[in-house]
Amino acid sequence: MKPTDELKDEHQAIKTMLDVLRTISKKLDSGEKIKAQYLEDILEFIQVFADKCHHGKEEGLLFSALERAGIPREHGPIGVMLAEHEEGRSYVQAMKEAVTKYKRGDQKAAAEIAKNARNYAALLSRHIEKEDNILYPMADGRLSADQQRELEKGFAKIEKEAIGPGRHEKFHELLHHLEDEFLKRA
Repeated sequence: MKPTDELKDEHQAIKTMLDVLRTISKKLDSGEKIKAQYLEDILEFIQVFADKCHHGKEEGLLFSALERAGIPREHGPIGVMLAEHEEGRSYVQAMKEAVTKYKRGDQKAAAEIAKNARNYAALLSRHIEKEDNILYPMADGRLSADQQRELEKGFAKIEKEAIGPGRHEKFHELLHHLEDEFLKRA
């Protein structure tokens, strides 16, 4: 499996979580209460699986390899991806702050969670399309087999050291639970 295939597989999990976020946003907008634990679990998934693990692989390894292969950071696709990662982090931070208020009973916090969740989901959906259809094919065409093997090793190291053994699987279990809770009954 190429490193970009691994990233695309992770995108599928992230896209499912984005669907969960969209559903939760609608529920919050309609006045429905959502268990705070679900919101915290979603934030953990986003911050650890999507950002620390997935974006960590891209920012820490893939983008550097692409730069060495001649794809510029500034005024190029890498710079755009990095800017979008930062924009996504700002939405996640706003959601995190709103969840804290929501847990304290702040009635306005539900609207803040929903708005930032929708913005994050919209941003990441477009972002994933660009990576899957533009950036990753560039990587596949420019990186040698040796460079791709080095990326695979680096990705495994991130999984082991930054995320921890078995954590990836736990996130997939959480995702399946949230999918059953919010998407199969929606």
